[in-house]
Amino acid sequence: MKEIIVIIGGGIAGMETAAQLLKLGYTPIIIEKSDRLGGHVARWNRLFPDLTSANELVGRLTEACKDANIFLNTEVSRINRLKDNYNIILSNGVTISTKYILMATGFGLFDASRKEEYGYGIYNHVVTNSDLEMWFNGNGDERIDSSAMNAVGFVHCVGSRDEKAGNGQCSKVCCITAIKQAIELKEMYPNAQIYCFYMDLRLFGKKFEDFYTKAQRDHGIHFIRGRVSEVSENIDGKVIVKAEDTLAGKPIKVTLDLLVLMAGMLCNPDSAKMASMISLPADSDNFLKSKDNIKHITSSPKKGIYYAGACTGPKTVPETLAEARSVALEMHLQIKGI
Repeated sequence: MKEIIVIIGGGIAGMETAAQLLKLGYTPIIIEKSDRLGGHVARWNRLFPDLTSANELVGRLTEACKDANIFLNTEVSRINRLKDNYNIILSNGVTISTKYILMATGFGLFDASRKEEYGYGIYNHVVTNSDLEMWFNGNGDERIDSSAMNAVGFVHCVGSRDEKAGNGQCSKVCCITAIKQAIELKEMYPNAQIYCFYMDLRLFGKKFEDFYTKAQRDHGIHFIRGRVSEVSENIDGKVIVKAEDTLAGKPIKVTLDLLVLMAGMLCNPDSAKMASMISLPADSDNFLKSKDNIKHITSSPKKGIYYAGACTGPKTVPETLAEARSVALEMHLQIKGI
């Protein structure tokens, strides 16, 4: 009889892990609180740096894990430790007993309205990166006027690298996401002036620097190094942004039709809630803490509990998928006693 493996979270980490476990002969159980699989990626349009379709990735993973036991619209109400087993009580009344749990609970997004100086929820044409991606994906948004897209600004590090906001860490993917979204807008509105206001550009992944070069060379996107000091709205409803260009050593003021705030990645509150049920520790950045950060990044300090994806920190899609494949093999070897 094959061991029961429970995967909490039906985003791409949970889906890819389930797909790999199915290949190894297991029938994992996926518990997902929303009404569909795919997590954040399912709400996105295209992925960096190749502008590939997010829908295609989610579709492929959905097909690959279709033979798992999948509970949608279901939350974990409680987890109890009983000797060598964990009892997982679900919101639908089902109780599952297992020795092996994968936490694939992903991340949450910083609430941009907490940074009042940027005007999210105050001014009519201020949105977040998530809002813009939803709009790219065909969802209407009255804050985004497609008939007037002459100038757009992106503010990096909103809620990241910000001790006052309680998050001193880099969110890792905001810079490259801003570049991707800026290119997409430029492709839609070739005559628009697009500005990226950043502290430092952190572009570490394969082809990320090429993507940045393409944004400047092929699309004429303006990158301005400096903090935004003030956001306001004029009588016409346009967004006025004041900043200091620290490279040029002078202040800058631009009038925009849309301002996009790159909201950072935080630990999913659901992760913290479930972690408290079985005393899983949090790291200094409040994400779940791995057994160690080199050899056992997908293992928790608790026997039988594993991690994959952004529950332990900001990750790109390729990193998340790689962790999912790794943890599936790790769990299999543990079960086999190898």
